[in-house]
Amino acid sequence: MAEGERQSPPDSSEDIPPATQNFIIPKKEIHTVPDMGKWKRSQAIEKLVALLNTLDRWIDEIPPVDQPSRFGNKAYRTWYAKLDEEAENLVATVVPTCLAAAVPEVAVYLKESVGNSTRIDYGTGHEAAFAAFLCCLCKIGVLRVDDQIAIVFKVFNRYLEVMRKLQKTYRMEPAGSQGVWGLDDFQFLPFIWGSSQLIDHPFLEPRHFVDEKAVNENHKDYMFLECILFITEMKTGPFAEHSNQLWNISAVPSWSKVNQGLIRMYKAETPWTMEPRSLFLTGNPWSSFQRATEASSLPLRVLTWPLDLPCPRAGPPL
Repeated sequence: MAEGERQSPPDSSEDIPPATQNFIIPKKEIHTVPDMGKWKRSQAIEKLVALLNTLDRWIDEIPPVDQPSRFGNKAYRTWYAKLDEEAENLVATVVPTCLAAAVPEVAVYLKESVGNSTRIDYGTGHEAAFAAFLCCLCKIGVLRVDDQIAIVFKVFNRYLEVMRKLQKTYRMEPAGSQGVWGLDDFQFLPFIWGSSQLIDHPFLEPRHFVDEKAVNENHKDYMFLECILFITEMKTGPFAEHSNQLWNISAVPSWSKVNQGLIRMYKAETPWTMEPRSLFLTGNPWSSFQRATEASSLPLRVLTWPLDLPCPRAGPPL
């Protein structure tokens, strides 16, 4: 996916592997679904999916407990304690041994991405932590810029599946939900990427995502529609009442306008409006990522990609 490469200025204050300071200029390389085959062969992507599969399996092994309260099942704390104990081992399966020093910090973002064990809740701040986890892996060279399609439609999509299972199994509370005035109780990024995926679709228009038949027939292929299906499974009553923001968005005439509007909303309403240090720790991979992107002006497009660039139109997920 590179037309050229640029080397960022060396930073004498840190020992950063040279390979992680290469930046490549993104260009459109996905034209049809078969073009995605190369990303299916990425070992790093497969290892990340295997990591998420492990988290999924632990949910089956730690069922909800009987308790008086309907929400916030305390078995989640047992599940989280297992992740807290095993996070570094899990991340070590993804990171090569030459980069083992990065594992403890990168593992923190993984642990932050699955919800809060005290409140037993989950929200867009935890979603943002998973994006930071992926960005750290990009920075240290585990993932590459030309993995970005698979990062979203394979890895991030699998992450969403596991988070939905956590939310349903342990009846997690939405963290920071704005209720009917918010876009969604739990997620935001998949609406940005999902709306981009549908730009120029031959027959699916924004008005169709409030059509139950259209959603049921197409949700497996489109991230946005999968989000809508999950909302309808979790909430009762008319869609216009429990998801008023999305109902209003369905009247927008094109997916490109939906995408642009969601990016503006994300900038205004999500954790990126906070001081970075209040959301992210200031350790080596993340701070190095920030300095390198400032120096090169060619950032790895995971966190900044949905905010600054049109997302690639990838067709159905991998």
